[in-house]
Amino acid sequence: MNILLFGITKDIVGSSSLSLPHSQASKIGTVRELKIYLGKNYPKLQELSSLAVAVNNTYAEDVVKIGNFDEIAIIPPVSGG
Repeated sequence: MNILLFGITKDIVGSSSLSLPHSQASKIGTVRELKIYLGKNYPKLQELSSLAVAVNNTYAEDVVKIGNFDEIAIIPPVSGG
């Protein structure tokens, strides 16, 4: 599973992408499960006011199912000016 990271999420993780091995990715079946996984492995992500997740270029709710070959992007809260 390949996850693209943007903004502060990239800074927190220390990379612009994460590649989860199949053994870990197979345990993550929904957007919510992915958020839980990321929060456990990168606790600073839990401090953000919100995280949007896009699956295959479409914003996804927590119940959306994800698979190993989906394109996943983690998008932090943004402020306008």
